[in-house]
Amino acid sequence: MQSFSSDGVRIAYIDLAPTGETPRHRTVVLVHGFASTHAINWVNTQWTKSLTHAGYRVVALDDRGHGESEKLYDPAAYSSQIMAEDVRRLMDHLDIPRAAVMGYSMGARISAHLALAHPQRLDALLLGGLGIHLVEGVGLPIGIADAMEAPSLDVLTDPMQRMFRAFAEQTKSDLRALAACIRGTRQTLTAEQVGRISVPTLVSVGTKDDVSGSGPELAKLIPGAESFAIEGRDHNLAVGDKSHKQAVLDFLARL
Repeated sequence: MQSFSSDGVRIAYIDLAPTGETPRHRTVVLVHGFASTHAINWVNTQWTKSLTHAGYRVVALDDRGHGESEKLYDPAAYSSQIMAEDVRRLMDHLDIPRAAVMGYSMGARISAHLALAHPQRLDALLLGGLGIHLVEGVGLPIGIADAMEAPSLDVLTDPMQRMFRAFAEQTKSDLRALAACIRGTRQTLTAEQVGRISVPTLVSVGTKDDVSGSGPELAKLIPGAESFAIEGRDHNLAVGDKSHKQAVLDFLARL
């Protein structure tokens, strides 16, 4: 991995050249979800392989507090706006004037804030694992932060708390940093703000996802946005679903 300084915070990333026979002359920037990493969200699920094989340059970062990026312990360091600027600065660092930006879950929230703040930097917005809760809710319960700070997994009884704590331990994440992140990156957008998103947008949510809220409801608020239902998938399994990948590839090909 490589790294750069985003306003003094070290951010790790990968930059992959297209491998397909017909380069698309477009970059896709990938922003992963809470407690994940670029590798877990995008490499292990074959997203990077699928996109580079289709001819796209692919850039994927480890969000601050995650993976190989710098760990911070103040919730104020994790606002969605600040994390969106990490993505924008990475694009600046790599001299990428415009890109298709794809986020999953928390990464989708970050990507939506980026599209609102810097619409001229995006030629497409791909929101996975985040529906109307971008407007009407804050996604993961604040109790997830408490789960990160619990003395052990054994003392937790709530299924969602146990799931995220187990996942964080499995990925050897910094639990203090994740607790700060979940407390800091909970900013919603208003329906009016979402209505100002001006780039081609695809909203993809699993039909069994009980975290994201309705994808079609969010898509209705974004001018011209499309919605894709990832059939039979919950929040965790939807990201790597084959139909999800194909929907994204088809959407990008139509641009």
